[in-house]
Amino acid sequence: MTKWEYATVPLIVHATQQILNNWGDDGWELVQTVVMPDGNLVAYLKRPKE
Repeated sequence: MTKWEYATVPLIVHATQQILNNWGDDGWELVQTVVMPDGNLVAYLKRPKE
């Protein structure tokens, strides 16, 4: 059974692609993005736990 680890990452709108690509290079997969009540974006990511 695969075990996962998760990360919650704040996103800056003008740098979203760069931020997600950096995390993706480290093996993280985007699961969901959420717009918080204050208007900020948050990304939820996962990767297999080693």
